[in-house]
This record gives sequence, structure tokens and C-alpha cells, in this order.
Amino acid sequence: MIIGVIDYGMGNLFSVEQALKRLNCEVVVSADPVTLAATDALILPGVGAFPDAMKRLSETGLDQFIRQQVDAKKPLLGICLGMQLLFEESEEVTPTKGFSFFKGKITRFSGDSEFGKYRVPHMGWNTLEFQTLPNWLENKTLPESKYVYFVHSFYGANIDREQLVASADYFGVEVPGVVQAGSVCGMQFHPEKSGEFGVFLLEQWLNGVGVLAC
Repeated sequence: MIIGVIDYGMGNLFSVEQALKRLNCEVVVSADPVTLAATDALILPGVGAFPDAMKRLSETGLDQFIRQQVDAKKPLLGICLGMQLLFEESEEVTPTKGFSFFKGKITRFSGDSEFGKYRVPHMGWNTLEFQTLPNWLENKTLPESKYVYFVHSFYGANIDREQLVASADYFGVEVPGVVQAGSVCGMQFHPEKSGEFGVFLLEQWLNGVGVLAC
């Protein structure tokens, strides 16, 4: 089985590709819808600004391709900015509509809390607290250490609680870390850069969507 990494010019493609290869995945990195349509699951990475990403996806026709693939129930994982694009809208730079696979708005950290000012971006290691388990984590024993690596200035707010899998606390802000709706999953952190637990989550997602043998 093959996993397709969507190349729209704004993704951390190399690190994601190498992480998948270390898990013995057959990987295709492409911007061609025909090539990507022949894969068994898709990953949408992302680094940069929300409006620029949506513009690039629209210009290449990959936005409609992604919608068609999700309508066909193909598994999709969004990572970092790739996850944010799956929400309804973002306030980054200028108000911009997203894919609306997840409910909520991408909002900037204020930098102020009852504890005083805090650093933006949220950068570094933080612990995930699981609210529920998606089917790809059911009957799995989670490692005791659940640290993952975040690098972001915006996060999903006003979300649908039923879509929330795991979150992290950042100065009193609940940061959605993992979200799931049907065949679509999102991870705000970088699983490929998050040590053993990040690799564990990526591997379990791959197992769950049938890309790897369980």
C-alpha cells in the first residue's frame, strides 16, 4: 500500500517523507492529482501562512482534489499548518476560508494570560492529554511519556469537542493537538520530529488506515 504526500510548495516534505520511509512505507511525494489518487492514504503537510497555502492549493486545483478524496473516504492526515487548513477559517494575515472538515477557527495566541505574558510562537515540547481515542488507537497501550514537539503561533479555537482527540495546555490555552472527523485526522505538532511518541502516533495512524500491516 502507498501513502501520498501532497506537494503544494509549502510543506516540510523531506522530514515527513523520511519518517514514513523509516516506518517502511512506500511513499509518493507529488503535486499531480492522478498520481496522488492512486495512493491509499494522503498526508497534507504545511509550513507558512494559511492564506498563502490555500491560494497555492486553489491555483493548482489540489483543493478540489482533496475534497473529492475526502468525499470518497480516503484517509487524510494534516500536519501543523496542514491540520489548520482543515478547519473552517483562519484569521492569520487576512480572514481566509479553509476546508471545513473540522469545526472551528484558527486564532493567534494572545500572548497574555492570568500568569502574565507568554512567548508566541508556542515552540517546544508539550504533553498531550487525551480526551478520547480514535479507532486507530483503540486497544493500544499509550506510552507513559506523551511529549510532542510544537512550532506554531495559531491554534484551533471554538472547536467541536466531539472532534477533539488530544490537547496540550499552553499558559491556560487548550491547544488541539490531535483531531479526528471520519477519515480525516489532524496533528498540530510534528509527529516526525516528536521522538518516540510522535513516531508511535504516526505508526498507529498508518496501521489504522491500512498502509502498514498491523
